[in-house]
Amino acid sequence: MRKLVYYVAVTLDGRIAGPGGEYDFFPSGDAQQSAAYSTWVNSLFPETVPTAYRAAVGLADAPNRRFDTVVMGLGAYRPALDAGVTSPYAHLRQYVVSSTLKPDTDPAVTVVPGDPIALVRELKGEDGAGLDVWLCGGGALAGALLPEIDELVIKNYPVVAGAGTPAFDGAFDPTVFEVAERTAFPNGVTLTRLTRLARR
Repeated sequence: MRKLVYYVAVTLDGRIAGPGGEYDFFPSGDAQQSAAYSTWVNSLFPETVPTAYRAAVGLADAPNRRFDTVVMGLGAYRPALDAGVTSPYAHLRQYVVSSTLKPDTDPAVTVVPGDPIALVRELKGEDGAGLDVWLCGGGALAGALLPEIDELVIKNYPVVAGAGTPAFDGAFDPTVFEVAERTAFPNGVTLTRLTRLARR
């Protein structure tokens, strides 16, 4: 069974974006620290780099290592759409969960207007040749999909946003995950992988 993995950057106060969807306030440290961090993270998850930037960071021909499919809400898709990019992850199968987005926005993007739980269960049941499904946001979608999230990969940045999109925005549903591994970087970022405790 494939996993649904929520891989996302988060502030100290649990925000994945600012009030306007902005994320350019996440600090990256000095140039050397930023380069070392980006190189390490991109080597682990090359497919999470948008297609338009892959060549610039040396990943033009990099195979997908962890994911072959991305699921996102309209808020996560909107920055690319506003920039005129309708297929931000052309090297992955792309699903956007939205009841307002036009279904013909791009032939490489499948718009899902209905139940995201049903979509994810179908994707997890596929034979993915060892590759998983990446949930890249946003908070409302992550809240709706919490029962199906198997793993969290959290890039925690040393900044407080004060307001913005929470990592999870849904019903009260305490769900326990345990830390599988954690790496700290000189630029102050920690990357933590957590796995869901076995369901009873």
